[in-house]
Amino acid sequence: MSDFDSNPFADPNAGSPFADPSVQQAARGGQQGGLDEYNPFADGNQTRPAAGDKQNEVMVEEGAGGIPPPRSAQTQPAILQPTEQPPPYTETSAQKINTDDLQKRQEELERKAAELQKKEQEMRNMQFQDRQNNWPPLPKCCPVGPCFYQDFSVDIPLEFQRTVKFVYYLWMFYSVVLFLNVLGSLAWFIVDGNGGTTFGLSIVWFVLFTPCSFLCWYRPLYKAFRSDSSFNFFVFFFIFFFQFIVCIIQSLGITDFTVGWINALSVIGAHTGAGVTMLIVALFFTVNAILKIILLIRVHRIYRSTGASFDKAKAEFSSGVMKNEMVQDAAANAAAGAVRGAASQYGSNSGNKY
Repeated sequence: MSDFDSNPFADPNAGSPFADPSVQQAARGGQQGGLDEYNPFADGNQTRPAAGDKQNEVMVEEGAGGIPPPRSAQTQPAILQPTEQPPPYTETSAQKINTDDLQKRQEELERKAAELQKKEQEMRNMQFQDRQNNWPPLPKCCPVGPCFYQDFSVDIPLEFQRTVKFVYYLWMFYSVVLFLNVLGSLAWFIVDGNGGTTFGLSIVWFVLFTPCSFLCWYRPLYKAFRSDSSFNFFVFFFIFFFQFIVCIIQSLGITDFTVGWINALSVIGAHTGAGVTMLIVALFFTVNAILKIILLIRVHRIYRSTGASFDKAKAEFSSGVMKNEMVQDAAANAAAGAVRGAASQYGSNSGNKY
């Protein structure tokens, strides 16, 4: 019965499971890995349409989304092998550094800097000559005018202005202390007749030390910072050191030189008011001495950093003395007198020979 029901014109392999092209492809590839290692979902094992079926090819291309098939094997990048060795290193003329040219340029720059500094100093000196004195600030009705010119912002470099102003304020403080010494000595003289000598000396110290301290150590320091003068630095150190010693003696009050600590403590037991006044004056003298030693150390550090020296100070003194008109006139008169004396002696000796 089954033979009569079957179609004689049908494909005998249509119902066979082995007629599937994927199964046949797997069977053909069994020599490499076997059927058990076959993965139908791998990219390399996708079913390909028949070569003559154009419609199946279009469908496969549309289903793949235009993605190209994977590479069968990864290729390594090409590596260029050098065929020749690099040329040996040779120093060119552009790489050579001529130190002689650099030395000449450095010397030229230093020479120009020295000339520029000299011109600035000359211009500053010309300005000093044209300026009008403004210190002390006296009224116009006063018959005596100012004696000095003082301007920290113009004369003193910016890094030294604070130091010079401190010296100026220290001189003012010292003048005030000398005036208070007069008051303390007066109080001592009122309560005790033995303080008369101290009171008289206090007036002399106030009248003498106030202008002398300004001229002998403040102005030299001002000029030293203004023109970088080693000679003025030495003048300041020499006089200011003795000023510091005198200030210590004034603060102690060992003798009747000033009131001091010793004289104040001897008076405070009998006369409290006068003793307290004398103690305040002694305290101010002590503070002044402490500020002076601090200033002396600070200025000495600045002096060492500026490159000043004793030889430079001697050279400045010699040049300053020779530029003085009075010294020049005296030297010229002395030289002329020596020449006349030598000529007269030579003439007398010649007359005796004949």
